[in-house]
Amino acid sequence: MAFLDSPTPLAFAHRGGALLPANDGVENTMLAFRNAVDLGYRYLETDVHTSLDGVVFAFHDIKLTRMTGTVSAFRDLDSTAIEAIMVGGREPIPRLTDLLDAFPEARFNIDVKADDAVEPTLAVLRDADALDRVCLTSFSAERIRQLRDGAPTAPSCFSSGEIALLRLAPFRWLQAYGKRRGGGCVQVPIRHGAITVVTPGFVARAHAVGVPVHVWTINDPAEMRYLLDIGVDGIMSDRVDVLRDVLLERGEWR
Repeated sequence: MAFLDSPTPLAFAHRGGALLPANDGVENTMLAFRNAVDLGYRYLETDVHTSLDGVVFAFHDIKLTRMTGTVSAFRDLDSTAIEAIMVGGREPIPRLTDLLDAFPEARFNIDVKADDAVEPTLAVLRDADALDRVCLTSFSAERIRQLRDGAPTAPSCFSSGEIALLRLAPFRWLQAYGKRRGGGCVQVPIRHGAITVVTPGFVARAHAVGVPVHVWTINDPAEMRYLLDIGVDGIMSDRVDVLRDVLLERGEWR
């Protein structure tokens, strides 16, 4: 899986670096991704929705309100209307195809946010011959299944059920399951409610069955250092400047 073949730890620019001061509050825009790439990032995390006429855009929320002030659901507007709306009043919402074209050396971690975005996203990736440089993710197990069926060669994240098995299943069963798993990586927060997900034991179990662990969304340098110390394979951050500095100080900036 080409997406996962780089030396670790991987540094992911979450939504292009949502809290990077240079982005001045905008996320998932061409400006944000350009700033991350200019810092040296080659792994970019983004989210996708589709417009009423089936065009795939990089945008996180179901509604446009938080980032644009427009009180509409994303799927209720056609692409012409969406392209006239500005993030933060100044940056356009980019099409996924334009991001792939603009950053041909980058690898994209793509969170598919809605059922109606699955097939259009797969079509864009096939047309761009980009399946070897993406990882497909979702919080929906059914969506992950559809993405795997539609792009069997592209890595995908574990579903919540698969993560639970990774944490709790007997190790012999886990080893057998690891050989036939569909996902290519685990992408998790440090904590989920009262449960600490990412522990040294969790990372060790994942590694024992050949599964890399990526953690989101980490903006505190002390947490970054702790996760790197216990062997995580990737960190997603809004503060891409801070993550870069931590990796540089450790000699781990790739």
